[in-house]
Amino acid sequence: MKKRWVFWSVLLWSGLAWSQVIDNTPTRVQTTLDPQMTQVGTLTPKSVEEISTSRWTLGCETIDREYSDYQAWKEYLPPLGIQRIRLQAGWARCEKDPGIYDFGWLDGIINDAYARGLTVWLETSYGNPAYEGGGGRTLAGGMPTSEVGLKAWDKWVETMARRYRDKVKDWCVWNEPELFGANNVVKIADFNIRTAEIIRREIPDARIAALAICSPNKKIIEPFLQELEKRGKRDLFQWIVYHHYTANPDDPYARVDEVREIVKRYNPNLRLWQGESGTQSEWCLNGALCKTPWTELTQAKWDARRMLGDISHGADSEVFTAADLDYRTTSFHNGLVRYGLLKTAGQAENFRVLKVKLAYYAVQNIVSVFNDSVEWVEDFACDVTCDKPVAAYGHKDVKTGVPILVFWEKSGRPTDQNETVQATFTWKNPNWKEPVWVDTLTGNAYAIPADRMVVEGENLKLTVPVYDAPVFVTEKSLLTLQESEFVKYQKTKK
Repeated sequence: MKKRWVFWSVLLWSGLAWSQVIDNTPTRVQTTLDPQMTQVGTLTPKSVEEISTSRWTLGCETIDREYSDYQAWKEYLPPLGIQRIRLQAGWARCEKDPGIYDFGWLDGIINDAYARGLTVWLETSYGNPAYEGGGGRTLAGGMPTSEVGLKAWDKWVETMARRYRDKVKDWCVWNEPELFGANNVVKIADFNIRTAEIIRREIPDARIAALAICSPNKKIIEPFLQELEKRGKRDLFQWIVYHHYTANPDDPYARVDEVREIVKRYNPNLRLWQGESGTQSEWCLNGALCKTPWTELTQAKWDARRMLGDISHGADSEVFTAADLDYRTTSFHNGLVRYGLLKTAGQAENFRVLKVKLAYYAVQNIVSVFNDSVEWVEDFACDVTCDKPVAAYGHKDVKTGVPILVFWEKSGRPTDQNETVQATFTWKNPNWKEPVWVDTLTGNAYAIPADRMVVEGENLKLTVPVYDAPVFVTEKSLLTLQESEFVKYQKTKK
């Protein structure tokens, strides 16, 4: 009897020790940030059941190569608020022996995601070494090249599209096809068109993304668009997808603006999509932006700046990635890399979740406000006076037209400090009644003192703190706020 009690006690303790809780309280994130204003509440996180978030995607990549496991962290997806997830289909995992398909692992993910209210963006890559000339199954492994390999690829894509036609509308072809100079633009165009046309035959209303290249590179994007025009395939795709990894997440946006204008010129119906970008939460030996002393705070700042920077330059945005990855089969990526919003153990421990990172909550905060109820104001004009360079963008509530001013200090890579500087923003008076200053990392909202807002004719001069993570100012009534015990206590002292 005693041994049985000890056994169950150990089992229960193990389960409790391994179980994780998503903190939804107003104090879920605490930092040293002090804007010297009165806190009035904290953003309430919203799940996928409460909001529509078609501009955002969450990375759930590499499961096809078993670098991660959806089953280990699927419960954490709906509370994040992002509806669409990115998956790689994994031909080599589905067809280990020529002609014999096993979709069990992929069926399990797509069906579960669908049941949770999520949608799937499915990328058909990579190749399959089971066929001679069938391409490689890993990053930079190479596209199918032989006649037999391409014929098998066509059949694979057709079979998969037919299988998921009722559940998957968003598709992409191949991840980073130009990596290490592997393919020229003509070959990339050939393969994208070939694959997209198969998908379109099976799913006439499919939305298909092209390219998924490593950066917003006009030397690839413009010739690709020219190829589409020349071949009469101008309307085959809905998105042009690019990735980008830079220590300062603001660095690529001049190139994004340039690419956006190029895309508009060739096809105004095409949209940009930042389809994979993230940084790590600690020092790691491998992976993009590795060998740098990243922390959970700098990761959260980086992800937040990238997300809001993307949608403030007319691009949809993907957060890379849901959970940490355990690379094992590439020469340039090996071992655990910590890009995840969730810290996980490696493959040897079944990718169990170790903790929810600060970045998870930052993403929750952003998505709770910047969802389909808000739109970017492309022609927003604002003068900024500050000792440091500041990114400033305009958005507005779709229903009411109430403006949202988004800004952050953009001079370099995010830091582990939360020091603020004062900035003055001057633009057409938004006529806010009760404006609040909201930090995206903590979700904390602060009342803006009246003496910080000066009306001069038709303009408003707003003087508020700025730091190297995104902050926004808008009408308090637009937000759903919770009150911590501290905020309640402050009210009693007035």
